[in-house]
Amino acid sequence: MNPASLIRKVFQGVATRSEMFRMFDRHKQRPNRFEDEDSALYAGEWFEIGQEQCDYMLDVLPPLWIRGEMFAMREFMIGFVTSVFFTLRIDGRTRHFHGNCDLADKGSVERMRLAIVERESRPVRAMTREERLEHIWSATHDDYRGYAGDRWPEHMRGKRTVLLYGGKEGTFLKLLEDLSDAEIAAKLPVQFRHLPEVAAA
Repeated sequence: MNPASLIRKVFQGVATRSEMFRMFDRHKQRPNRFEDEDSALYAGEWFEIGQEQCDYMLDVLPPLWIRGEMFAMREFMIGFVTSVFFTLRIDGRTRHFHGNCDLADKGSVERMRLAIVERESRPVRAMTREERLEHIWSATHDDYRGYAGDRWPEHMRGKRTVLLYGGKEGTFLKLLEDLSDAEIAAKLPVQFRHLPEVAAA
């Protein structure tokens, strides 16, 4: 599964309304969903949305709090993790973002805001390997992604898997983290396939 509570971009581009709602619970298929407390799996994930989506979420329920250009949802995803929406001015443009913040950690919202600004102030036309894998996971339909179960070696169980097309061999499952560069390129949308790879910050 994901490293605990790392701040990470999980989708490239601006998510549509339907993409946004799908990504609110990217891990709903995880094993033992209702038995384990997986706050760290969600905390730190963020992606860009449009102003319309941001305005819509502000109107859904009265927010838990509003601080300047940020507001938090009243409903918690898991533990103390909830959606925080950011309106940020980056390189002269107003942009909108959604992030999962663990409000039990008092500094999580500000760290998320700073991380988004830092990441989006870098050249946008580049991606880390981790961002490529997270985008693939976010964009893959539930029917074509999952978690390694009992048929996998014990040390792989619970890790994320995606379905690949192997030509004459048909389809097969592979651990997301083990995708080759060619497999990553095949799974990414055309506009992201040839972006330069940068090291994770």
